[in-house]
Amino acid sequence: MRIEHAQGGLPWAVVTAHIDLDATGEAREPRDNYDVFATQDKWLPVWDDLAPFRSGDPADERPKKYVLDMFPYPSGDLHMGHAEAYALGDVVARYWVQRGFNVMHPIGWDAFGLPAENAAIKRGIDPAPWTYENIATQKASMRRYACSFDWDRVLNTCDPEFYRWNQWLFLRLFEKGLAYRKPSQGNWCPNDQTVLANEQVIGGLCERCDTPVTKKKLTQWYFRITEYADRLLDDMAQLQGQWPEKVLLMQRNWIGRSVGADVVFEIEGRSDPVTIYTTRPDTLYGATFFVVAADSDLAGELVSGASPDVQQAFGDYLDQVRRTSEIERLASDRPKTGVFLERYAINPVNGERLPIYAADYVLADYGHGAIMAVPAHDQRDLDFARTFDLPIRVVVDTGEDDPALSGVATTGDGTAVNSDQLNGLGKEDAIATIVATLAAKRHGAAAVNYRLRDWLISRQRYWGTPIPIVHCPDCGEVPVPDSELPVVLPPSASLDMKPKGTSPLGGATDWVNVPCPTCEGPARRDTDTMDTFVDSSWYFLRFLDPHLQTAPFDVDAANQWMPVDQYVGGVTHAIMHLLYSRFFTKVLFDLGYVDFTEPFTRLLNQGMVVMNGSAMSKSRGNLVRLSDELAENGVDAIRLSMVFAGPPEDDIDWADLSATGSRKFLARAWRLSGDVSSAPGIDPSTGDTSLRKATHRAVRDGAHAVETFRFNSLVARTMELVNATRKAIDSGPGPADPAVREAVEAVAIMLSVVVPYTAEEMWERLGHLPSVARAGWPTVDPALLVEDSVTCVVQVAGKVRARLDVAPGINEDELRVLALSEPNVQRVLDGRDVRTVIVRAPKLVNIVPV
Repeated sequence: MRIEHAQGGLPWAVVTAHIDLDATGEAREPRDNYDVFATQDKWLPVWDDLAPFRSGDPADERPKKYVLDMFPYPSGDLHMGHAEAYALGDVVARYWVQRGFNVMHPIGWDAFGLPAENAAIKRGIDPAPWTYENIATQKASMRRYACSFDWDRVLNTCDPEFYRWNQWLFLRLFEKGLAYRKPSQGNWCPNDQTVLANEQVIGGLCERCDTPVTKKKLTQWYFRITEYADRLLDDMAQLQGQWPEKVLLMQRNWIGRSVGADVVFEIEGRSDPVTIYTTRPDTLYGATFFVVAADSDLAGELVSGASPDVQQAFGDYLDQVRRTSEIERLASDRPKTGVFLERYAINPVNGERLPIYAADYVLADYGHGAIMAVPAHDQRDLDFARTFDLPIRVVVDTGEDDPALSGVATTGDGTAVNSDQLNGLGKEDAIATIVATLAAKRHGAAAVNYRLRDWLISRQRYWGTPIPIVHCPDCGEVPVPDSELPVVLPPSASLDMKPKGTSPLGGATDWVNVPCPTCEGPARRDTDTMDTFVDSSWYFLRFLDPHLQTAPFDVDAANQWMPVDQYVGGVTHAIMHLLYSRFFTKVLFDLGYVDFTEPFTRLLNQGMVVMNGSAMSKSRGNLVRLSDELAENGVDAIRLSMVFAGPPEDDIDWADLSATGSRKFLARAWRLSGDVSSAPGIDPSTGDTSLRKATHRAVRDGAHAVETFRFNSLVARTMELVNATRKAIDSGPGPADPAVREAVEAVAIMLSVVVPYTAEEMWERLGHLPSVARAGWPTVDPALLVEDSVTCVVQVAGKVRARLDVAPGINEDELRVLALSEPNVQRVLDGRDVRTVIVRAPKLVNIVPV
């Protein structure tokens, strides 16, 4: 086996300075017992000096690969979830370094946001020191955890040097018409006193504090992500097979493209008609009432002409609706409520008068905020009709029971009935016919609708990126000139930071009041800050040169390194962060700054770390502190436990794992390195063939395991090789056999991607200079991968009755004869005739008796 010692120019003086020497200048003999903590203390400063994962040398000719972990929020020290996530990402990065790649593996902190601001309010301090202290703590922990980060590529999103470019990018979107401001009903968290994007409302609750979310009307900033809805869907073809299908499905559903028709309804007593969107225009003849979103402007307008009693009932109902989350409003099992507005819409296909109701199950910002209600063929409409005793008319015959009697809407395809010229037509023909009729009479047209809404980026909080717009009474919305960026946050000391529904920045009088950049008249800065997802929507580009002062990122470097080859992080970001990053990348492509349209080529989602089946928390009493585990078992034991627990996408129950067992295995592997007695560089080809085959197969299988995200299989194959090597030392060819050295060196390199401290110690004991991280992945000899024999399973009537060791090249006829003549098979058949013999040489024979 050839091991490529890819030291990559590590300085000799640095290497030799850390070799443990005795008083005579000779290398000190290692102790018999493996001390994991002494090993950590020994190698961490060596790696700090060697910087084996630095990726910024322009003379480095190795092929490039960009591996990125989702950056953490600096709220305290690292926890068990971080331990899993960064162990997995580290396996990938370290593996590709061993394969000879120049791997960029940066790290930063997603440092703006509510947790820091709320912590500052609670403690009566500025959020900046609290944030930077936590960053320093986490950075130190990451170093101890042996993360293979390039520490020259670090960023904090709360640094003005970073958020200057948030503002610069905002202005480019503003110029392109993709950033705009409008009044609208927004998701409102009463606890945090700020708006939330739709994606930040989970089950009707604020994702940060679990407070029930309500609605509030504010004038706020949006990014026009809906302009990119089709591209966000269509470009998923680039990600197929590279991203988890679950994530792609979640994004497809969130974007929610549907094909249907816009239909125009006249409203009695109103000059302007109302347009509704429907995916089933073929059911127009079944519409028996009309519904508008209770919190829409249209509902407020229509009820203004109603009787005082109805206006009072509507006002009370509207207060109730505003206290209800969208998730609750759309729940299928929610009782239907509403108010008749004493107004009527006119069905364009038959002239029928349809009573108009305000109800909560229609949303103001979906479609046009109004629907035609077809109770026979939509369950929510049917439930509403039954509640308010409204007509139910079947217009599609599906062969099922009448919904008026069964209480179950018939939503499937069928034949049109009770529908004039559509009668007898199937769904597709009926839709085409009615859309053509509507278009001819200018009462409608074919249309495409989306569930996706524009991205609300305004936040009424302090700790975020200020929006670089000045509001002038004469000039309107005026962008801050690029030369005046960044617009730096004012000190928080004099501000009232407590949530009150408006941004604390409004109280920074000297900061807010500025001359208009256009007319120089008195004006005011925008006091909202940006959603922190803006920071993470492009941070992967800033890592290319985090110290660049003339642009947000180096365009040439982006075209060399991007897109990210491997992205690692939790599935909780499947919609918000990943969707926004894809949107930003497409905008930058359109602006000519990048030559790719998707930011992340491959995506790996890890599961959660739980305890006794539940998420860890203080309140549940099942919180496991990473610091305690590291203090008891050491870094490598925790990393090994995380990686070996199972496939990375599965949840890990810490109660089922044994860090102590992992530590014992590391000691066994370490002892191998002290038992090797052959010299470094010896030709292994004269060594024991059996052990060499085990080594080369383990190396091959380990590489495949990493590249297919089955990191636990890498550990399993390494453990098997440790066992085979121990057997060869104790009862085989012995420690001097060249195959033993080859095997132990392979173990050290394979372990280096999982347990770097132990692997580095083994590498030194084997007589090599650090770092094993750059040793090079062993090259396998194809001749040693050829199997001398394989095991063939023989089944009789579907049950395993024998196993045969056969040559890999055995043909079907030979295998059939061997299987039928096998004594146990003969005994089971007991003279019965054989109906058929299915042979899948060389691994399976299935005998089917009569």
